[in-house]
Amino acid sequence: MYNVSFPVLGWEFKINPIAFSIGGLNIRWYGIIIAVGLLLAVVYAYFSAPRYNVERSTLFDCVLVGLLAGVVGARAYYVLFRLDYYIAHPNEIIMISNGGLAIYGGIILGLLGGCIMAKIKKAKILPILDIAVMGFLIGQGLGRWGNFFNQEAFGVPTDLPWGMMSENTDMVAVHPCFLYESLWCLLGFVILHFWGRKHQKYSGQIFYMYIVWYGFERMIVEGLRTDSLYLPFGGLRVSQVLSAVILIVGIVLLIVNRKKEDKFYDNYRRKKGIGSGKRASSK
Repeated sequence: MYNVSFPVLGWEFKINPIAFSIGGLNIRWYGIIIAVGLLLAVVYAYFSAPRYNVERSTLFDCVLVGLLAGVVGARAYYVLFRLDYYIAHPNEIIMISNGGLAIYGGIILGLLGGCIMAKIKKAKILPILDIAVMGFLIGQGLGRWGNFFNQEAFGVPTDLPWGMMSENTDMVAVHPCFLYESLWCLLGFVILHFWGRKHQKYSGQIFYMYIVWYGFERMIVEGLRTDSLYLPFGGLRVSQVLSAVILIVGIVLLIVNRKKEDKFYDNYRRKKGIGSGKRASSK
């Protein structure tokens, strides 16, 4: 049980990270919230598939493989950058119930697994990536509240009005980094959803916009966190460096493809009565 407060705002909460127990097995709010986020992401993907001209059965195959690969990737990423510890404690490598899942590892290997399945199913990869990252935004936006119940993923001390304190912060007001990322991802979902429905010009555009959107936020917020993984040289935070790289890559891809247009998206908008005008398909 944690006593969580936002002292300047006058908010106080008693938070129990365990929702309930079944036969001695503790079911944590973190897992429940992640499951709800995943379910909502799958529902969104189901209804989005026709807009991207993707077969729902193919999409679900990609989601399933991507999900399994993502769990492996999230753990492998975390273990890789704490290798000294896990070499000394190899029996703990697979003990994910003790924590230690890195979101970037999950995203990278999850996308790779989904892309491999798309290739096997002979489906176009970029439309599937456009759908997948919208699901990521839902999952990340909701999933970060699991960090709130665990009282983790917070930042350095702050005197800002929304500073949060609990036993895990040594009763010092800190940046609620989980909240920053949650709000940013949910805002990104809303923006990219409506952008995709009305203005998307080509397959992959939403994916490129996502990596710019998320890369920018994570590059900044990671610098506030106290639980970062570090590169073995230079004292640099792994996720901060990676965020900067994908931010730059995303911007470059958007610039390179700025004149690209797919006829399918224009036809879809006309069919749905969104906008008008003829576009030339890209070569």
